[in-house]
Order: sequence, then structure tokens, then C-alpha cells
Amino acid sequence: MSSPSMFSNNSVSIPVSDDDEDELSRKRVRVRRKRKKPLSHRVKHDLGKRLVRFLVRYWALLIFLPAAALLCYEATKIGKEPAVDEDDLDRFVAEGTEVDPDLDPVFKPPPKVSHPNLNRMDPVTRMIDGVREPCLKLRPSDELELLDIPNGGGIESPVKSVKYLTERDLPEQNGTHRSKRIKFNSFSGYPSLEDRDGSFVVNQTPAVHCGFFSESGGFNISDADKSYMDSCQVVVSTCAFGGGDDLYQPIGMSNASLQKVCYVAFWDDITLAAQENAGHTIGDDKFIGNWRIVLVDDLPFVDQRLNGKIPKMLGHRLFPNAKYSIWVDSKSQFRRDPLGVLEALLWRTNSVLAISEHGARSSVYDEAKAVVKKNKARPEEVDVQITQYKKDGMPEDKRLNGKKALNEASIIVREHTPVVNLFMCIWFNEAVRFTSRDQLSFPYVLWRLKVLKDINMFPVCIRKDLVNSIGHLRKAKPSVKRTMPSTADDEA
Repeated sequence: MSSPSMFSNNSVSIPVSDDDEDELSRKRVRVRRKRKKPLSHRVKHDLGKRLVRFLVRYWALLIFLPAAALLCYEATKIGKEPAVDEDDLDRFVAEGTEVDPDLDPVFKPPPKVSHPNLNRMDPVTRMIDGVREPCLKLRPSDELELLDIPNGGGIESPVKSVKYLTERDLPEQNGTHRSKRIKFNSFSGYPSLEDRDGSFVVNQTPAVHCGFFSESGGFNISDADKSYMDSCQVVVSTCAFGGGDDLYQPIGMSNASLQKVCYVAFWDDITLAAQENAGHTIGDDKFIGNWRIVLVDDLPFVDQRLNGKIPKMLGHRLFPNAKYSIWVDSKSQFRRDPLGVLEALLWRTNSVLAISEHGARSSVYDEAKAVVKKNKARPEEVDVQITQYKKDGMPEDKRLNGKKALNEASIIVREHTPVVNLFMCIWFNEAVRFTSRDQLSFPYVLWRLKVLKDINMFPVCIRKDLVNSIGHLRKAKPSVKRTMPSTADDEA
């Protein structure tokens, strides 16, 4: 008898627990089908591959085609009249290059294009207590016509007169005392550091170096021009040496100013040649428009910036009978009535000197860093100057006598009083001794002289209202000056 089989009915029984069933379910859930990438992605991928293959295969052709097109364009210009850039032409003229008439019209100056700022008369305004007002407030036009030149002398000063030293006073100061490092010469004289310190000691009749030291020092002017300059009581002056700038006619004058004010522009032979080539010819009366052109022979300095300091700072030496003067840098067009400006900036404010605040900085030491950074002067020259100022105890204050301690001297309005003339002489000597960046020396002289208090340091917006700013057009060509003897004297 066979034993009973546990596999009866030909079936197999496999026990499955609930836990096993759950585990199988989880495994089935984890299985995911691989999704196909979208069609747009495949298209972009294929397009990128095709673009790369195209660039690799045809890169040479892609370089050749633009080069061929440029060559064809240049070929079409052959034989045509070349265009001469106006700035290039001015540069050629300033450097003494003559325009060959045989090349005309190939080398033909293009028509002059006016600067957008030229001849503008719109006032510069500012907000005051929520109301927009003009920065410079001149008298009404009918009152400007009635303005007269006051006698001056109303402001008391300890300085009664200034003696200007010459070689006759100091015959021992000649070329053999010239320092290797200092730019003093027979025009400026050779003031020592002791002379420099003495110039700040104020008395009723101080004696100082103030240019024109020797008759052989240069800056020669014709007798006819001297005679005209001696007749001036009020002067608006400018200069352009080395062909650096054009001449801009003043605008905005009253009839009274046209009759009472001299407009004088100082030129050298380089500027004369440049302006004549540009079509600006001096008339038989020595005028161009309202400007009397005064030609200067034998400029004392090779550096044209220093030559420019002579009419800028020593106007009282050039115009001995003038009571007032307005200096305007050659990069600008004077656009206001001179008598009205004197009334607004000097007479109305009881001032003897008016000059603009600096627009960007307030400290001479900060300005020195900016001058070096912008390559406006040699670092070693600036270092000598600032080191001396620190040694003399000049503070780093940004305010001086309640006013901003740094100025911008493109416009100088002044009365020719003894104390102002003394200030200008010392300022000029500082510019010669150190650097021609006169904004560095102005606050120092003002701080150390101390007696010049009646200054109108007007805001920048008034300076902008006084002139139309054009900017320097070209780099001035240096003057050719005879070689001066030098010694081992090496004082600062």
C-alpha cells in the first residue's frame, strides 16, 4: 500500500505571507520606463553638432569673405579726394606744417564746424529754497549801460605800494645763481628761499620779485602795443601761446563796456601762424573783432604753461594804469558784460579778488594726488612742492577763512590794489619755483600771506555762467628759448 503523497491532485501549494506581497508590490512600483527625450531637445542637439561641423569645415572661407569685402571697399576709394579731419589739420598747422597750395583741393581744409557751446547766452541756474534762479545776477541791461568805473581804494589794507625788484636792485643776482632744478631765469629773477620767506612779511612797501627782472629777460612787446595797454582802465585778457587754442569773440557786452573796456589777447609767432592759416588775419588796426592782438617776442620759458602765467598773474605789470581786470583762459569764450561782472562779483560784495571754487576737491593735498594721477605734472616736482608746504606748516583743512580751500583759476576777476598785486607776484613766483599747476600754490599763498581777506570765492555755477567752455583744442607747441647757464646750486 503506497503512502499518501503530499502532492496530491498534481498541485503545488506555496504559502505567501502578506509582507512578501507588499515587498513585491514596492519593487514593481520602483520600476520605471526610460522616457524618450523631447523632439525639441534632439533638434537643438543636432543643430549644435551641425553648426560646429560647419565652422570646422568652412572657417577659412568665413574669414576670407569679410576681408575680401573690406578690400573691395577700400579699392573704391582710390582716386577719390581724401577727407582731412579738422583736428588733424589744426594739429599740422600748430606744428608749423604748411599747407601746400599745389595739393589743393586734395588737401583742402573742411569747412569750420562751430562748437555746440559757442555763442550760447542761456543763463546757468540753480535751485534756491525750491525756486530756480540764475547763478550770476547781473543788473538789468539799462542799468548796465549806466555803470561807471569807480576809483577804488575803498578797502583798507596794510600794503600801500609794492616795489618790483629788478637787476638794478640786485646786480649780484645773475645767471650764475640759476639752480639746476629751478626754472627761474633772467625774466623771473632768482629769488632764494630767504627771499621767498621775506615776501610773506607784510609792511607798507614790500619789495618782491615780480617778473620783468632783466631787460634781456624776454616777453618783449612793441611800443605801439605798450602805448595801447597803458591807456586801459579795465581789461579783459587772454593768451594763446604755442598754437594751442583758437580765439573766441566775447559776447554779451553792453555798449558802455565796448567803449570803456579793453579786450587784449597775447599771442606768440606760433599762434599767429596757426591762426593765419586758419583764416584769422589781424587787421591793420591790430584787431580781430573786439580783440586787440598783442604779439609777444622771446617768451621766457620753454614751458608754454609758465609763459601763460605772465599775462594771467602779472596783468598789473602789463597794464600799469588799469584799475580792474578779468582774466579768461583761452579754452573759453567770455559771454557776459565785463562792467556788470565787476559790479556783481567785486563792487557789490566789497571784494578785491573773485575766483571760482574748485568743483571736485577741497584740499591742496588731495589736488596734488590728482595732478600726479592725471599726469598734469611730474611727480617729483609735485613731491618737492607738497613737502615744502608741509614743512611750512600748511594744514590739510578743506576750509580757509570760512571758504573752500581750493580754487579753479580759469577766470580771475580782480582790482589792481597793492595787496592783490603783491599776492599775484608771490603766486607767480611759486608757480615758477615748483609746478605750473597754479591751483596747488594759490591756497598756500592765501594761507601764508594772511592779509588778503576780501576774496569772493564764488560757486562753480557762476564760473560756468561767465563763459562758454570749449576746451583746449590742441597741445601747445613749446617755445624755443636760448640756453641759460647753470651751476651746482641746488636749493629747493
